Amino acid sequence: MKKTGRLAWLKIDRFTLMLLGTLLLASFLPARGSLVPAVDLLGKVLVIALFFIHGARLPREAVVGAIGQWKLQLLILAATFALFPLIGIALKPLSGPVIEPMLFTGILFLCCLPSTVQSSIALTSIARGNVPAAVCAAAASNLAGVVFTPLLTGLLLASSAAINMDAVWAIVGLILIPFAIGQALHGWIGTWLLRHKMLTSFVDRSAILVMVYGAFGKAVTGGLWQAISGIDIAILLGFCLLILAVVVIVLRLAARLTGLARPDEASLVFCGSVKSLATGVPMANVLFPAAMAGAVVLPVMMFHIVQLVTGAFLARAYERRAIAAAPGES
Repeated sequence: MKKTGRLAWLKIDRFTLMLLGTLLLASFLPARGSLVPAVDLLGKVLVIALFFIHGARLPREAVVGAIGQWKLQLLILAATFALFPLIGIALKPLSGPVIEPMLFTGILFLCCLPSTVQSSIALTSIARGNVPAAVCAAAASNLAGVVFTPLLTGLLLASSAAINMDAVWAIVGLILIPFAIGQALHGWIGTWLLRHKMLTSFVDRSAILVMVYGAFGKAVTGGLWQAISGIDIAILLGFCLLILAVVVIVLRLAARLTGLARPDEASLVFCGSVKSLATGVPMANVLFPAAMAGAVVLPVMMFHIVQLVTGAFLARAYERRAIAAAPGES
């Protein structure tokens, strides 16, 4: 068990380093001229491939079995699309006096994003939670996010531009349609993809890194580092930690008040407290001007790193609880 834990940490640290390396590359060598549309096109192709693979890998049996757990699924959706936005609204008075307004725009956008797919399922599995329910919740959250994320972003930012139909259809084309096609082909290629998890991992990480490089590079050429300091980044980290802590505390309390079993509580915590970087970056490119999207993505990236690091600790704590409750379990 300890060896697996160490390997998991190496995996998390490697991708975190890759993200930080992408930020540095975009800061010093951002895409310029004819390279910009090429990077954008590559990013879109990878995102479409990513959600096609996610759809094709998703087992229908797990979804059908987990749909009946309506209380758990509603709690996860409420956390993702109600609790997070309410926290964002509560923090609005701090925009300007405490945190740079451009970064706070990214925090509000973060609060509107759907849950992750891979991270939420992986953390639930480590915590010995209800994995089928996590699979269903991750899929439902990302599908609902096609509509809810643009709508909530527009409402929180009081901007009708964020909810125009062109943006919605662009998101449908990038996420929903590839996911639906993949799900339709699950019977033919689903088993093969499940046996080749490295392919999904490669496409997932490549899509994120390419989209981050493109979005962040545009922000850098637009003067991002002239507007944001190291102190601003430290304050942003504090906001991410605060938001995550509040969400986890509320979800654990909700699990106890509603009488959820420990495996279901783990699913609620790890599906309801995470946000999708893979979905957030392409959505930011659609919903915000090119020069602004990179700054908006920065809080999403920061939260992604925070949720991975803290999630690993918390998942191990849930695992220890599960082992203590069932001493015979290996």
